[in-house]
Amino acid sequence: MTLSQIFRPLAALSLGGLLLLGASAAGAAGQAPLAKEAVADPRRPDADKARDGDRKPDAMLDFARVQPGQTVIDYFPGRGYFTRLLSTAVGPQGAVYAAAPQLWIDRLKGKPLPPPVSAEAGRGNVHEVVAGASMNVPVKADLVWTSQNYHDIHIWGGAAGTAQLNKAAFDALRPGGYYIVLDHAGVAGLDDAGMAKLHRIDEALVKQEVLAAGFVLDGESQALRNPADDRTAQVFETGIRAHTDQFILRFRKP
Repeated sequence: MTLSQIFRPLAALSLGGLLLLGASAAGAAGQAPLAKEAVADPRRPDADKARDGDRKPDAMLDFARVQPGQTVIDYFPGRGYFTRLLSTAVGPQGAVYAAAPQLWIDRLKGKPLPPPVSAEAGRGNVHEVVAGASMNVPVKADLVWTSQNYHDIHIWGGAAGTAQLNKAAFDALRPGGYYIVLDHAGVAGLDDAGMAKLHRIDEALVKQEVLAAGFVLDGESQALRNPADDRTAQVFETGIRAHTDQFILRFRKP
């Protein structure tokens, strides 16, 4: 089942002649790195741009090693903040699959999902799918990306839910492909009740679960760390919202 069956989106327009800088040209005189080009995309909504200061998207795309022509899975894309960035970064020869978890759809109980990014002008390389035991993507991907949602899968489906997610990510990737997990950091040893209350997760638990799926840890980013966050507040509380201490892990499929 695809989300197009749920949304019945408008026909997406082609990216046409949009030109993106490749990694080899990133350092050329007068040219910005690929990630900065994606962030500067004038098609991005103002609501997305307003979040850039907190989400540091250029650093995120650099860390994920996104390149033109890649196939990327944006797992649990929400309203499409990273879907749009990834769409611009991979360009017209690439593809982005916005994969909504079946667990999430089940919890919505018939409520409408956010409008599909594929229906926006110039987003012809975006495709909505529903992910369950598999990512439901027809080709092997270069990158699986998930941002601030790994803990939700653990809350809703327990360890079995995240085990299914990690296996689906592993199976969806080509050898050498990357799996990026970005989430709100919880205190060491945070239990399931604390996870559900705070919407945080212990970074060590994420590493343990993802490594058990066959991945190797390839890198960690400090770009969204906030030492002032003691990790005990619920992530939606005034004052800490959008300023939580967040870990960013890059795993690789051998």
